[in-house]
Amino acid sequence: MNCRFDNLSLTHVFVDLGFSPPSNSFLSASQLNEPEVYYPLKLYVSERTFLVQIDEYKKANEIFSQEYVYFSSYSSFWLAHCKSYTEMIMKRFELNAASQVIEIASNDGYLLQYFKEKNIPVLGIEPTLSTAQVAQRKGIPTWIEFFGTDLAKKIVAENKQADLLIGNNVLAHVPNLNDFVAGLKIALKPKGIVTMEFPHLMQLNENNQFDTIYHEHFSYFSFLTVKQIFEKHGLTLFEVEEIPTHGGSLRIYAKHAENNDLPCSKNVDNLLAKEIAKGMNTLAYYQGFQQKVDKIKYDFLSFLLEQKKLGKKVAGYGAAAKGNTLLNYCGIKKDLISFVADKSPYKQGKYLPGSHIPVVSEEELKAEKPDFVVIFPWNIQKEIEEQLSYIRSWNGKFVVAIPELKIW
Repeated sequence: MNCRFDNLSLTHVFVDLGFSPPSNSFLSASQLNEPEVYYPLKLYVSERTFLVQIDEYKKANEIFSQEYVYFSSYSSFWLAHCKSYTEMIMKRFELNAASQVIEIASNDGYLLQYFKEKNIPVLGIEPTLSTAQVAQRKGIPTWIEFFGTDLAKKIVAENKQADLLIGNNVLAHVPNLNDFVAGLKIALKPKGIVTMEFPHLMQLNENNQFDTIYHEHFSYFSFLTVKQIFEKHGLTLFEVEEIPTHGGSLRIYAKHAENNDLPCSKNVDNLLAKEIAKGMNTLAYYQGFQQKVDKIKYDFLSFLLEQKKLGKKVAGYGAAAKGNTLLNYCGIKKDLISFVADKSPYKQGKYLPGSHIPVVSEEELKAEKPDFVVIFPWNIQKEIEEQLSYIRSWNGKFVVAIPELKIW
């Protein structure tokens, strides 16, 4: 399995979510009567590195297709987060018009646009054609390729090594971790820095965030594990921050091991000590997750079945990948959830993979006035609750299933 960091045969199951189609493989109306391919969704934990990994049943070049439907710019919360990051990182590391900023998995230019506004040279690396073209229309130079050692050598050959190399929510998507992190080393200037953000495995385990598991995510990281991976390839983690995005993420800062200009923050030792205190360096920590996942499934299904018996209408908001994991593991179809509204026009008019629930515009919510609206992207719950506050006018209620069933 290419995504393995330590080449150890994996025998310890972290969680088994059965079979489901890839979470972003939305369907057109004409595809509804065609066969749909399902893949196993089972995670293992390495007894040596404690890296949680999926078997690579679906290849990265199939997942990140030209019709990829996730566009980062449709979340105002995420855009605000990125703008704040830009201002912070520019000030902290004194970036200017002579600096080179590169983002891996730059999507539709959601982040690089803020550096461009400050006249800082940028380069996006994005394998999906649909999102890359949107970035290019914004005037953001974007290479439509996967990142690894080969592309890193091309960056060097074209004299574009990075002063700041960014990867937001990409590390989990990488099928070959060793090649990817080795590429970071090559693409980084001698005094450059890498920042990467990714969901923290500790939060996934302790807050029942099993819906963040899908085929696009090959790996799930503790700080203990990611530190090992970067050190193997000559990169030192000198700073780490716990941030609230995606239900609790880490932002790591890396430098060349040979770079002695940047001291190691006390946050590094503190987080390592925190993870060890919780037992994340033992197999025992990773046991018992399946039972917590199953409880969410049974509670959510019981709620939906009860509303069906009562003649109530349930709809959803946010056609997010995490919602598709939840729906498919629970076996929910459109008889229990009528439709899912979403802000993105790239998803509207399509159907969710597996469940075949139609994706519509927000206007459908206003027209149908459902009794309950399930918020699938619970990580931006507050943003959505404010956006849809008008459902209170017909006594509508909100629902989330994770970390536990909540109705308000």
